[in-house]
Amino acid sequence: MLAGDSALVRYVAVSLIALAGSVYSGPALAYRPFDGTDAAVAAPGELEVELQPAGVQREQGTHTLIAPWTVLNIGLSEGWEAVFEGRGETPLSPSGPTELIDAGAFLKHVVVPGSLQEKTGPSVATEFGVLLPDSTGNSGAGLSWAGIVSQRWDWGTVHFNVETLLTREHRADVFVGTIIEGPTKWKVRPVAEVFYEKEFGLEETVSGLVGLIWQVSDKLSFDVAYRHAVINAHPLNEIRAGLTFAVPLRFEGAHNR
Repeated sequence: MLAGDSALVRYVAVSLIALAGSVYSGPALAYRPFDGTDAAVAAPGELEVELQPAGVQREQGTHTLIAPWTVLNIGLSEGWEAVFEGRGETPLSPSGPTELIDAGAFLKHVVVPGSLQEKTGPSVATEFGVLLPDSTGNSGAGLSWAGIVSQRWDWGTVHFNVETLLTREHRADVFVGTIIEGPTKWKVRPVAEVFYEKEFGLEETVSGLVGLIWQVSDKLSFDVAYRHAVINAHPLNEIRAGLTFAVPLRFEGAHNR
């Protein structure tokens, strides 16, 4: 088998593992292309898929392929959704084996419907769940809880996130972030995110992201973003590109049979 064929097989295998891991097993907080999220959930009976087919990360002279990054949002009932996530990482230089990391299973609930639900005032949501062990190493399971507040105006939308975690290595972790988006009526809107995260006893991260979201329709969008972070005084740069689409879990034809 050629080297290119081997890489392709490995990528496809990890794609299936990530997707299967998401569906059958299940970081909290996800809204492309951000690390944080918004105070909205998928409609009941709808599957929303967030997919990054390929992204590149550079840190301290090493390059890593971030692919695939899959998030499944399943609308359960009014104001409730299940969220399942998994991400593949393949070191490129130096090369190394592909890992499945940051897998988890979560529930998200809109506590107070607001501007994101076509009502007045801020939307308030909570998300909580289980962090699953990585595919390699000695990591265990963890827990997370997050609070999200979103407010939409004519000029744009702001999402504020606060998350607390018990990591897979059983350390305390806190995450505080803000997302700012341009006007929703624009087909292509600019977006940005800043966040601070501290995993006690291990690392401290300050991160900034800028990007664009192309809203093709209510059910389809594409995104691209550049992220720069400083982790324990070491820089990290990342390019993200992906899409989000929604499909019904039950089709009308199947329902009528």
